[in-house]
Amino acid sequence: MLEQFFKLKENKTDIKTEVMAGITTFMTMAYILAVNPSILSAAGMDANAVLIATALASFVGTALMALLANYPFALAPGMGLNAYFAFTVVLQMGYSWQIALLAVFVEGLVFIVLSLTNVREAIFNAIPMTLKSAVSVGIGLFIAFIGLQNAKLIVNEDSTLLTYQKFAGEEFSTVGITALLALIGVLITAVFLIKNIKGGILLGIVATWVLGIICELVGIYVPNPDAGWFSTIPHAIVSFDFSAIGSTFGQVFKADFSSVKVLDFVVIMFSFLFVDLFDTLGTLIGVSSKANMLDKDGKLPRIKGALLADAIATSVGAVLGTSTTTTYVESASGVTEGGRTGLTAIVTGLLFLLALIFSPLFLTIPSFATAPALIIVGFYMMGSVAKIDFNDMTDAIPAFLCIIAMPLAYSISEGIAIGVISWTIISLVSGKAKEKKVSILMYVLTVLFILKYIFL
Repeated sequence: MLEQFFKLKENKTDIKTEVMAGITTFMTMAYILAVNPSILSAAGMDANAVLIATALASFVGTALMALLANYPFALAPGMGLNAYFAFTVVLQMGYSWQIALLAVFVEGLVFIVLSLTNVREAIFNAIPMTLKSAVSVGIGLFIAFIGLQNAKLIVNEDSTLLTYQKFAGEEFSTVGITALLALIGVLITAVFLIKNIKGGILLGIVATWVLGIICELVGIYVPNPDAGWFSTIPHAIVSFDFSAIGSTFGQVFKADFSSVKVLDFVVIMFSFLFVDLFDTLGTLIGVSSKANMLDKDGKLPRIKGALLADAIATSVGAVLGTSTTTTYVESASGVTEGGRTGLTAIVTGLLFLLALIFSPLFLTIPSFATAPALIIVGFYMMGSVAKIDFNDMTDAIPAFLCIIAMPLAYSISEGIAIGVISWTIISLVSGKAKEKKVSILMYVLTVLFILKYIFL
């Protein structure tokens, strides 16, 4: 049955590989179960309700990806979008979180229409292969950068913006030891992969977590909840109290629209729409490039189903009570483990459901334990840089700008925007627009991106 539905042999995979890939994907993105409630609670939402909504929205979106597109991509409420939801729309602009949820819900409906009318697919296909390769590399740097930050290996520094973590001083028992454990985790994971051990990335996460537990037991690692450093030892395994979801479920339909200006609401909705559109496209391009899923023309088969799953999940997530649900770049970790079909996604989705029950256990996984996986996945995705022709400056310079913008701007969509603008303008100004076959849609995207920087 699984073979027939997911076409495992056709995709050169098997059940064991897909299950391992699904578990790995979940482990690398399980942090959203802790981070999303923390961010959205700043907007006045109940943290427990948001956790439940996050798990349910992730299950629904990921299952839809498997059923509608048969791809190993997982979905969850997006980082960055949740921060915009809480800190900009609610805290800065002064709107209620119910209004913010309504904007997300409407955005999802617009996305459904765009997906059914092939607009999103046309945008995907219009982006040249050079930029698609660049997006894959940029995402690799971006995801590795996230891993380095999660491990506190790279930290803020006033004079240089960023610097490496100091391993001496009073903070060693908290920040320093977690950074050191993450470094050890990278080395352990690297050895597993070099030895071709199946599930190497997942085993690296578990090994790093176990080392963290040992360090806590012997007093080397000292938890400090006030500073954001929690115990690595699970103090509870399961919880069956789901009543909190009542405080967010369906609230999107109870939003008081009387105090909201229509134009302001449209701007908020469009901001969600814009970032989600290009974050999703960027993730699909990057992860599918890594998995060699693109055809000879650089198109992703069955992309309509993938985009539709993303769109439906966004609206469903808003009804449940969470910010925009989108395709996750951490899906690359499962793809790296060999995941090639929707079975990987189904496993990931089911684990999000299980997380509702085993949330005390899953939420104990420290960020420094998942950081090595993100760093290693970043390494894998860098391989796409070989597909870029650096002898052709018309392609190479926009590709470079696209790559470097993603980690530095901390945004996949910003990298795509800069890549599209520079590729189109350089091709046009250098007189190579006809040779590069710059499509009308690329010109339209370039104008829209420029307008975005002027007005948003």
